[in-house]
Amino acid sequence: MTRAVANRIGQALIVLLLAFTASFLLLQALPGDAILIKYQNPEMGLSPEQIAEIRILYGADAPLWAQYGNTIWNFLQGSFGYSVQAGVPVNTLLATNLPPTLRLAALGLLVAVVLAFCLAFAATLAPFRWLRNLLATLPALMISVPVFWLGIMLIQIFSFRLRLVPIINPNEFQALILPVLTLALPIAAPLAQILIRSLDEVEAQPFVSVARAKGATRRGVLWRHVLRNALLPVLTIAGLLFGELLAGAVVTETVFGINGLGRITEQAVSNQDTAVLQAIVILAALGFVIINLAVDLIAPLIDPRLNRKLGADA
Repeated sequence: MTRAVANRIGQALIVLLLAFTASFLLLQALPGDAILIKYQNPEMGLSPEQIAEIRILYGADAPLWAQYGNTIWNFLQGSFGYSVQAGVPVNTLLATNLPPTLRLAALGLLVAVVLAFCLAFAATLAPFRWLRNLLATLPALMISVPVFWLGIMLIQIFSFRLRLVPIINPNEFQALILPVLTLALPIAAPLAQILIRSLDEVEAQPFVSVARAKGATRRGVLWRHVLRNALLPVLTIAGLLFGELLAGAVVTETVFGINGLGRITEQAVSNQDTAVLQAIVILAALGFVIINLAVDLIAPLIDPRLNRKLGADA
C-alpha cells in the first residue's frame, strides 16, 4: 500500500512537470510581449534603450532554456516571479485573490454534491414512473446550460425579477448565493447522472434481491447496501470534474465581478502577463493532482477490493 501511494505521488509530480513545461512553451509561443505592451506606451515616454534595459532586468532576453530553468527553480523555491502589469510579485497577487476563488470553488463543489444526491435519490425513489423519468432527464438539461448564461439568468430572475438576492451592496452571504449556484448546477448534473445510473446498476445485483427477499424495504436496501457500492464511480467523476470547477470559477467571477483568480486571469490574458498565467496554470494543475490523489486514497476505503488490488500491484 505504501509503495502504491508513493507511485501515485510520483505520477502526480510527473503530471505537474508536464503541465509546467507545456504551459511554459505555449505561453512563450504567444505573439506579443507583456513588457513591450506596458512600457512602449507613449505616455510613459521611455526610450528604446530604457525598454531594452527593463527587458534585461526581467530576464526576457535570456535564452529560452535559461528562462525555463530559472522559472522552474523559482517555482521550487515558492516564488512565482514578478507581474509586469501589476508591478508586484505574483505571490502577492495570489495571496490576495486565491482565497475568494478557493471559497467559491469549495462551496460550489459542496452544493453540487448535495444537489446531485438529492436529484439522484428523487429520481430513484419518486412514486410514479413518469416522475422518475422526468427527474432522470434533468441532468442532461443542466449539463447543456453554459455557465455565463446561467449566471446572467440567475441575476435576472432572483435579483431583478423576484428581488430575493440583492446584486448591489449585498452582505457576504448574499454575495455568494448566486455565484455558488452558477458554479454548482453544471457540476451537479454529471454527478447526478452517474449516480442515477450507478444506483440502477447496483439495484440489479443479486445481493440486492437477497436483501429484499429477507424483507428489507427498498429505501432501507438503498441506504444500507446500494449507496456504498454506487459511490465509487461518483467519487472518480468528482475528481475529474475539479478542473471544470476551476474553469467555471473563472467565468463565474467575471460575470459576478468577484475579485479572485478569474479576474486576474482575465487581466493577465489581456496583457499577456505570462508570469501570472504560468502561476495560475500550475496552481490549477496542483489542485487537480491533489484532488485526484485524494480520490485514489479514499476509493479503497469505500471498496476494500481496491485495497487488495493496490497491494497486489505494489
